Formats: sequence, structure tokens, C-alpha cells
Amino acid sequence: MALSLNDIRSLFEQYGNLAYSGEPVTQLEHALQSGALAEEADADDDLVAAAFLHDVGHLLNLQGDTPTQRGIDDLHQYFALPFLRPVLPDAVLEPIRLHVDAKRCLCAIDDGYFGLLSPDSVRSLELQGGVFSKEEVAAFLQKPHAEDALRLRQWDDRAKEENRATPGLEHYLEIVERVMRNRAVD
Repeated sequence: MALSLNDIRSLFEQYGNLAYSGEPVTQLEHALQSGALAEEADADDDLVAAAFLHDVGHLLNLQGDTPTQRGIDDLHQYFALPFLRPVLPDAVLEPIRLHVDAKRCLCAIDDGYFGLLSPDSVRSLELQGGVFSKEEVAAFLQKPHAEDALRLRQWDDRAKEENRATPGLEHYLEIVERVMRNRAVD
């Protein structure tokens, strides 16, 4: 079953006020901040939509607050894809799918990156397979949309700022709607 725009709105309205895994923001604030950071970096609509929606799998597969503390990897990067694939293009879906592996890659290629991770991101890194090997980095970087996933990941890591001003939910739903319409035309 595909998620409609109204389904996405309802998910954020119903579950967006849940805490974002031990961070000082809610699920909705994290999504809005991720989208805002993408816009500030002049990303196109597809990548802004990906940034906004990258963690919607958490809202579809509720595991309680900070599941990593209980040793749970909720596989959120995959969970939303079957619901989004009928309505969004790969330029949105692939950065979402790859954003966890992008963290694993950045830990391997950027000496300072690991030190910037929040405690929850460090816990989830281990649950998600740990830092990539050189071979895994090379394979990851060859994937379509890998560069977009690396950008999204860096916005994801920064989108945890308490009381950060952003555009609202409707602004990002309008962008998602544009992307959905464009996919329907293709």
C-alpha cells in the first residue's frame, strides 16, 4: 500500500511529537530541520524531500523511545520504502535507503566524523554493522545516489538542535507533493 500525502501528514500529526531517540528534538522537529538544512544547501526538491522523509520509517515501525538502548536496530531506512516506492522516485528513495550506510562510510573516510556523532548514533552505528572497511567504502561510493546519501547524512546529524526555527510541516508536504506529481508525469 502506498503512502499518500495525507498519510504522511497523518503520521507526523499523530507521532511527530515523539522524542527523537534521546535527542533534544521530536521526530517532527528532526524531519523539519533535516529538510531546512537541505534547502539551505540548495538541494533540489528530490533531495529536500528525502531529507524530510528519511526517518519516516521510525513512525511506521514504532519501537518506543531510544530503541538502541535495548539493542534494537529498527531498520527504519528500509521500512518506509515499500510504502513510498509507488509514489516517489529513486532520487528520493535511494538517499533514504542509503543514509545509514552513509554514516558507516563517513566514519571510515572522515577522521573527525565519528567524534561528532551523538550517543544514540554511536549505539546505532554498532547495531547497523559498524564502520565500513575500505572495500565497503569503495562499493558504497559506486552506488547511484551515494553522494546524495552522504549529504543527507550530514544534515541528519546536524538536525538535532533544540528550538531551531524551520518552515512548518505544510511547507515540506508541498515539496513532497511536487515530487510526487513529477513522478506521476514521468
